[in-house]
Amino acid sequence: MTVSVVLYTSDLRVHDHPPLRAALEGAQEVVPVFVRDPAVDRAGFAAPNRLAFLADCLADLDRGLEDRGGRLVVREGDTVSEVQGLVRQTEADEVHMAAGVTAFARAREKRLRRVLEDDGCRLYVHDGVVTVVPPGDVLPHGSDHYAVFTPYYRRWTAEPLRTPLPAPRALRVPSGVRSERVPRRSTVTDVSPALAVGGEREGRQRLGRWLAEHIDTYEERHDDLAGDVTSRLSPYLHFGAVSATEAVYRAGRRGGAGADAFVRQVCWRDFHHQVLAARPEAAVADYRPRQDFWRRGADAEADLAAWREGRTGYPVVDAAMRQLAHEGWMHNRGRLITASFLTKTLCIDWREGARHFLDLLVDGDVANNQLNWQWVAGTGTDTRPYRVLNPVVQGKRYDPDGSYIRRWVPELAGLDGPAVHEPWRLTGLDRASFDYPDPLVGLSDALARFRQASRTA
Repeated sequence: MTVSVVLYTSDLRVHDHPPLRAALEGAQEVVPVFVRDPAVDRAGFAAPNRLAFLADCLADLDRGLEDRGGRLVVREGDTVSEVQGLVRQTEADEVHMAAGVTAFARAREKRLRRVLEDDGCRLYVHDGVVTVVPPGDVLPHGSDHYAVFTPYYRRWTAEPLRTPLPAPRALRVPSGVRSERVPRRSTVTDVSPALAVGGEREGRQRLGRWLAEHIDTYEERHDDLAGDVTSRLSPYLHFGAVSATEAVYRAGRRGGAGADAFVRQVCWRDFHHQVLAARPEAAVADYRPRQDFWRRGADAEADLAAWREGRTGYPVVDAAMRQLAHEGWMHNRGRLITASFLTKTLCIDWREGARHFLDLLVDGDVANNQLNWQWVAGTGTDTRPYRVLNPVVQGKRYDPDGSYIRRWVPELAGLDGPAVHEPWRLTGLDRASFDYPDPLVGLSDALARFRQASRTA
């Protein structure tokens, strides 16, 4: 019997899975394996929300493989050592896995290739599994990546889109291969109360419902905070429970302006992956250094704590931060508003915000989280690095009747009209009727501070 190993990482599905398809075509038996590697946790992955969602994804992947006659093998330890042990035990000829873009993922691939070659086993690293277009496939003249989104988008949309692969009908796992118990969500503590359910089945159902019910209005309503017609697919894309290629393919078949707008958002995801693949240091360092003008000290720490808690005094900012704490997810417009507020209204280092988001976001992804933060902070790929989002204007524009604010900031539930966006303007008994803080800083003072700091940096 010929044997291949499929190493699952951030591609936890059976549909549209090129490594699994290649392994089945090249061997009579296949070992699908996921390794719980402590090094991944030390690298910042071990946030409760992502661990809980991961447990759902692994359990669902195991069920999906069982439906086809197989099972998921779970191991705990160093990924390279565990895969090498499986190869030696099963006498596997090949190992298949999806390509990664982070420095950690690339180092892991390099180590694995070296170890397997010594054992006479070949490693196949498949592009186009995590992203639609592999990083490095679309390049500008004279550079190793695109630094501006719009020209990247034009080239990206011109690339041929492969047809998604169906799930395999059957697979066979060699007997005698031991496995740890598949993790369970119930064993994870400190999980956000309304965290979504993970897994391929849930993700595919969500994609199907959203395409049927909301994609046609997505272009005009995707920034509507209260309406919340976004796909909410980002956690499933992050864990690979839903294929980005399949999502784009199915949206394209629907057609229309809403589908085009959705596909553009998926392209942003690929854009950030190709930036990080070319500049892995951007996970922690400024992509475009603008020197260090961030505030530090006790006052800045107090402001940072208030931002984390959703107690800044700016209702739309606080609503979004409280949604993050409750759901482990935040509306994309809320992410832009809260990030701009922290970096440009409070002048606090983008890394502090990115770290807090990674602590809570179920879709916390190094490429998208860090580079979106840098885009907003003015240290990334934004061609207008000094733009500042006014939280009051943003609230009135994207939550005009205050429904989103009242949902997440119950202290203001009794207010309507302009008052819900600017409660500090109320006086007397009206102001005393709710327990809500005054703004941390006046917007005109904050804007002057930011402009002065950015000029002298």
